[in-house]
Amino acid sequence: MTVSTSARRLTAAALSAAAVTAAITVPASAADPRPYRQAVEISQVQYDSPGRDDRSNRSLNQEWVEITNNSRHSVNLDGWTLEDTDGHTYTFDHYRLGRRSTVRVHTGIGRDSRTDLFQDRRAYVWNNDRDRAILRNDHGRFIDAFSWGRRHFHH
Repeated sequence: MTVSTSARRLTAAALSAAAVTAAITVPASAADPRPYRQAVEISQVQYDSPGRDDRSNRSLNQEWVEITNNSRHSVNLDGWTLEDTDGHTYTFDHYRLGRRSTVRVHTGIGRDSRTDLFQDRRAYVWNNDRDRAILRNDHGRFIDAFSWGRRHFHH
């Protein structure tokens, strides 16, 4: 056997070992068809309040965005923002979202609780035909978005 034949065999063996190792180390989640769920996400949006849009507080509060914490730890949302494409921004103030829980952020006026927060607005925020709800943390970093309407995808 010549040196060049030995070198080729060693190279082929090394490449085969690398291919086997790469196949073994591919995470199982890569084949998982379920979508990835991040720790905090926009889980649902009711952008078109049921009934007539009469700007009553009742109608305004039937327009909402749900934020869900999928983790095993509570998350401090103080300073986080929820905004639309027109720049309407709601800032979370002294609110901690419990582990594996959801809070509903209503557009109208109301009394904040553990499960419901209110933007205290007198006009609708979310456009019925198309819009995008964007969640950012207290450092302004993008966390999640939820879009609807023409040429938009959810999440």
